[in-house]
Amino acid sequence: MTQASAAPKADRRRHDREIIALAVPAFGALVAEPLFVMADSAIVGHLGTAQLAGLGVASGLLATAVSIFVFLAYATTAAVARRVGADDLPAAIRQGMDGIWLALILGAAVIAVFLPAAPSLVDVFGASDAAAGYAVTYLRISSLGIPAMLVVLAATGVLRGLQNTRTPLYVALGGFVANGLLNVGLVYGAGFGMAGSAWGTVIAQCGMAAVYLFVVVRGARRYGASLRPDAAGIRACAQAGAPLLVRTLSLRAILMIATAVAARLGDAEVAAHQIVLSLWNFLAFALDAIAIAGQAIIARYLGGDDPAGARAVCRRMVQWGIASGVVLGLLVVLARPLFIPLFTGDPGVQDTALPALVVVALAQPICGIVFVLDGVLMGAGDGPYLAWAMLITLAAFTPVALLVPTLGGGLTAVWGAMTLMMMVRMVTLWLRSRSGRWIVTGATR
Repeated sequence: MTQASAAPKADRRRHDREIIALAVPAFGALVAEPLFVMADSAIVGHLGTAQLAGLGVASGLLATAVSIFVFLAYATTAAVARRVGADDLPAAIRQGMDGIWLALILGAAVIAVFLPAAPSLVDVFGASDAAAGYAVTYLRISSLGIPAMLVVLAATGVLRGLQNTRTPLYVALGGFVANGLLNVGLVYGAGFGMAGSAWGTVIAQCGMAAVYLFVVVRGARRYGASLRPDAAGIRACAQAGAPLLVRTLSLRAILMIATAVAARLGDAEVAAHQIVLSLWNFLAFALDAIAIAGQAIIARYLGGDDPAGARAVCRRMVQWGIASGVVLGLLVVLARPLFIPLFTGDPGVQDTALPALVVVALAQPICGIVFVLDGVLMGAGDGPYLAWAMLITLAAFTPVALLVPTLGGGLTAVWGAMTLMMMVRMVTLWLRSRSGRWIVTGATR
């Protein structure tokens, strides 16, 4: 073997070690959120189809409320990692504290909207009368946990940027176990039903936020970073996250449209959609573990003025994304007869969900590419392009999805439209990654 051929292989092995070291713990932390929803769905699903349908509508709204502010994690990861690459840890942590203060402000604003507007928000989804009451109950209680979840996002971004994905893993595992135990105890043991599921999740979320605050505050004191809110820093954090907010709002609009279309098809369809969406979210976060590693590594390379290293890591992560997508797709096909009965005993819901899961399985290699490239561009701070690309995707998806009730095809057609959406995203992200315009070096972009 020549030295020329050995060097690329050594680089690939080094990149693989970096990716694995960050992605494996990140996977555990990322899947906590969909696992929360999946656990809630499994517990509530055995209360009845109307309760599961109500959870589907409420969880869609709650996921939107939290996910539109995911820039608190993603933008913070990139900004902190750039400063790590530039060897400026105090500035990195100070920026993270600004993100946490912004999270608390945004969380309070979301509660102020959700508590009074819950019935109107549920009505927009077109839920049946039987499901609407359960949805409102779950939505009002669970909204109280939104500030805690936003703090979790911001603090997670700080730790990822510091190349630490193990602590988020430990916190996520603890939160998942606590959520499951609390839900079972409150729903069945205490007999609180739907309200018990919501309260169990809120308590678990607040516990996770408390642990994160302890870890970040301890780090801030170690490096001499101020804990006080800084108006200029909070404002700068919000401005940096604005393009990612547009990107995420567009994505959440797509998911809300899909849920609304499923709700108008009937209770069996929206209940089945909730099951399929729970699995899709789980798979998406699993693939996003590679993207999270990419955000931290890409930003660190760019912050350290190493564009060649950033390109090499990008190529390697795409290969990881494709391979992971193929494996996950095969697992979905093999496990789908065993997976669905965990959530419902209703034969109609089971029959509706089965073919939709096949569509989800076939789309996983495409999803692998999409999530990885999304993470690469986030790590590079290429938010404006991500915003425009997602707006284009929303424009392509919306008319196709809205035609499903008219043209037929049921829930399977809804998930066919979701696959089309991922294909559009793949094309837009691939073109950007090939152009190289995302490569900007330095401690700040």
